Amino acid sequence: MKQADKERQLFREVAIKTAQRIQPKAAEIDATGEFPKELLEALGKQGLLSILLPEEYGGNSGDTTSFCLVVEEIAKVCGSSSLLILAQGIGSMPILFGGNASQKDRYLTQIAENNGLAAFALNEPEAAMEANFPKTRAEKQGPSYLLNGKKGFVTHGSIAQFYSVFVATSPGQGPKGNSCFVVEEGTSGLRFGKPKEKIGLKGMVMTDIFFEDCRVPEENRLGAEGEGWSIATRTLNRAWPAIGAHAVGLAQGALDFAIRYAKERMQFGKPLTSLQAIQFMIADMATQIEAARALVYQTAARIDDRHEELEKLSAMAKFYATDVAMRVTTDAVQILGGYGYMKDYPVERMMRDAKVTQIYEGANQIQRLLVSRQLLHG
Repeated sequence: MKQADKERQLFREVAIKTAQRIQPKAAEIDATGEFPKELLEALGKQGLLSILLPEEYGGNSGDTTSFCLVVEEIAKVCGSSSLLILAQGIGSMPILFGGNASQKDRYLTQIAENNGLAAFALNEPEAAMEANFPKTRAEKQGPSYLLNGKKGFVTHGSIAQFYSVFVATSPGQGPKGNSCFVVEEGTSGLRFGKPKEKIGLKGMVMTDIFFEDCRVPEENRLGAEGEGWSIATRTLNRAWPAIGAHAVGLAQGALDFAIRYAKERMQFGKPLTSLQAIQFMIADMATQIEAARALVYQTAARIDDRHEELEKLSAMAKFYATDVAMRVTTDAVQILGGYGYMKDYPVERMMRDAKVTQIYEGANQIQRLLVSRQLLHG
């Protein structure tokens, strides 16, 4: 076994053991809708909040495949807990890709050593389909920038220590006029909307972010002016397969429970699994999951091998895996029948959690548009 494979297996084993401890708390996290602070500390001690960060900054130097493995294993039992890890990784990526040595030492060390939360602030409520044309502006004023605008649906909003924020510094230049800044908690002019009431992933905090003459020092800019969209693109191309892994985990968890239930549930004096209709459903669900998993990890492998031109494959992994998660979790509810619709069983929670994977970080229609454009126009 190659060294890289051994390291990935270690990450997976840690994630499996962690998932076993999280599973009894998953229903409570969903029911209360409260951010699990004790879970944050536990995940931090296991190194699962700093998988992607280099060892020199206190991280684990894990690759994209390792990140996806951890996200998938945790998602099998709790979508909210998995999203905590996923959002942390995505929020840290702009610093990894755009930060200089000083910025990495400043931010990544705090993230790794103090369980500091990072957040990715790209989308805007009025321009979700046009993330590369942000309305949020940053105006240069001496040694700092003044930010004004709004970002929407930010996971970890109001509880993160660092926000990777994408804004227009040269509005007339389109994507080439975008820049990225790290905005730290407590910055004057930074405020948050109330937490969103969601149908799923209830344990994660999501808010809008408002910038009102928010003054950010120039040394908080990641890369040069105009490099923001490049940083965002690199981040999304690596985030999409991880979102796919999140979806695969939700689907696998739902299938596993549906199989256990169907083996025990008696109909007409026989187990539910004796019915051919149920057998065919389970076969289809399992096949779809394996196909999605293969696409996710093929994409992750290409990222780890430093292939270029990843956008098409990453987009495919995201929209296919998340569509599979929605179908499989819905079928799991169907297999349980009336019980599947009840909160006494986890499949209805998994179905609710799966829905947003088709929407966040670019709705699946956007991914399909990207794929079709590359196929039709090169």
